[in-house]
Amino acid sequence: MALAHSKLTAQGQVSVPAKVRQRLGVGPGSVLEWDEEGDRIIVRKAGRYSSEDIHRALFPTPPRRRTLEEMKAGIRQAVKKRHAGR
Repeated sequence: MALAHSKLTAQGQVSVPAKVRQRLGVGPGSVLEWDEEGDRIIVRKAGRYSSEDIHRALFPTPPRRRTLEEMKAGIRQAVKKRHAGR
């Protein structure tokens, strides 16, 4: 049995019934996620982003791999630069 029903507007918008909003704990500005599972469409409150999602958004291409010698040289250079004026 359906929890509630909605009508689709001419602009493709759907009103979320009060019962559904209460069950999902959503209000104005909330983001809903639409997912496909077999022959069903599932609507749920969008989850928060993981740190991995944020990292991928900020750094879309992974940094090139460095050798141990390259890392040691970079550390040496940073330490020299930091302590050069002392």
